[in-house]
Amino acid sequence: MNNTGNTLLGIIAGSAIGAALGILFAPEKGEITRRRIADQAAATRDNLAEGAIDLKDRVADTISTKSETLETRMEGLVSDVSYKTEDVIKALEQKLAQLKEKNKKLQKTS
Repeated sequence: MNNTGNTLLGIIAGSAIGAALGILFAPEKGEITRRRIADQAAATRDNLAEGAIDLKDRVADTISTKSETLETRMEGLVSDVSYKTEDVIKALEQKLAQLKEKNKKLQKTS
């Protein structure tokens, strides 16, 4: 994801620099060149804004996906712990029943 953002930023920056250099070295009147530079700057600004929005959306989607995955894992963990707790309770109840039986036998023999 980080590489994709860097690549997108590199492409946009490279395009802007290339366009600006092309305009500056073109043999046209100053007024036309300034207008073309202003137009190119506006287009580059718009491209950067679109790229930033796209990157933000992709980050939000990734976070959402990771959050759902974490939530699913947590639910599974809670469920597993719940089953383990039930197993421990059953084992303790069985042990308690055995101890009660032993206690009854000991009380009868005394």
